[in-house]
Amino acid sequence: MFFVAGARNAAKFREVDILDKKKTVTALKPGEDRAILLGLGMILCSMMMYFVLGITVLRSCADSVWTEEGTCAVINSTVTGDMNCSYSCGSNCWRVSRFPCLQVYVSVNNTGRIGRLSHNEETQDASSECVYIPRCQKDSAAMRAVIVNISQHLKTNQHVSCFYDPSEQQDTVLLTRLYDHSAAFHTLLWPSCTLTIGALIIVMVNLTQYLSRLCEEIGKIKR
Repeated sequence: MFFVAGARNAAKFREVDILDKKKTVTALKPGEDRAILLGLGMILCSMMMYFVLGITVLRSCADSVWTEEGTCAVINSTVTGDMNCSYSCGSNCWRVSRFPCLQVYVSVNNTGRIGRLSHNEETQDASSECVYIPRCQKDSAAMRAVIVNISQHLKTNQHVSCFYDPSEQQDTVLLTRLYDHSAAFHTLLWPSCTLTIGALIIVMVNLTQYLSRLCEEIGKIKR
């Protein structure tokens, strides 16, 4: 009788153990599916970010011709006149303001090569004359103060670091570059992190499933 009762109890314990394992597997399965979908979603988002950034920032970096850094000596710094700009005053409302146009010519690396100084690539594309274009606003006196500060800085510091085109196709010289190797690195950093994390999630889920199957097989062998 004791042996029969013990056998029945052992059988019940095995059934309860099997049911618990089935419940655990059933509970883990949806979580694993969601984790895989999350990893695939992150990989897809990173691919889209690569595409968008590749045709914007990276293309601008590749097309930039101001690749050499040198020292520029200020030759002439004058205000040629006022320029018009427009600012938003509400929905479908635009008004005109004015700012002084500061024109600066520099000599590159004491070579006798003279070029017009511009703040960056965007300023170069927006204006063929002004060294800097302030953000347009209603207060024209504030914009004028910004230009005056730049003019005084260039008069005080006659030699400044600059970037120029070594092929001499562009006469314009830049104070700073928006699209350089550092910009390309920071542009690709976040998509690369997203891609790496998404891939790691999928790998970890697959590794967990493999270890779970391995443990089941070892348990069957021991039984």
